[in-house]
Amino acid sequence: MAKRKIIRIDEEKCNGCGICVPACREGALQIIGGKARLVSDSYCDGLGACLGECPLGAISFEEREAEEFSGKSELRQWPVQLHLVPPTAPYFEGADVVLAADCTAFALGDFHKDHLKGKSLAIACPKLDEGQDIYVEKIAALIDKAKINTLTVMIMEVPCCGGLLSIAQEGKNKAARKIPIKLIVVGLQGGIVKEEWV
Repeated sequence: MAKRKIIRIDEEKCNGCGICVPACREGALQIIGGKARLVSDSYCDGLGACLGECPLGAISFEEREAEEFSGKSELRQWPVQLHLVPPTAPYFEGADVVLAADCTAFALGDFHKDHLKGKSLAIACPKLDEGQDIYVEKIAALIDKAKINTLTVMIMEVPCCGGLLSIAQEGKNKAARKIPIKLIVVGLQGGIVKEEWV
């Protein structure tokens, strides 16, 4: 942790009106127990957009030891949908790649900070997407042409999501190069229930 500028809420002054909550674009504020609360130090960017919104002056700045701000996006490229990504794009060259089922980023609040930082991304839905044979070819091309370093397959803990791992493994088997594949399974309540190299 480092010392940095972060907001402070005076609970004596706060009446829980909630005007500050939508002013925070990072989602750092919530009304809990009838008062505005800082949900996590890591969500507060220290910008202070919420300060001017409080009609009672209950929000101020302080400088203290706090978790590093992590509320920003770690996405390094566009597009991200597996049908649309070109396997030869420069952002895939030698990269660690996350192949995530569509729902995983919504289930994991810290998806960007914990799983996407420093990596390239492709998303897909093994249940609803058509043309999955193209997905197998793209995985093989990422391995052989982009020479990706690793592939992390992130799926939900539901039966239909397992198809994404099968697609990744089939693509790996078609490729001439061999790379490690990591499987991360996300629980329905948002936690990681399994993480292993497969």
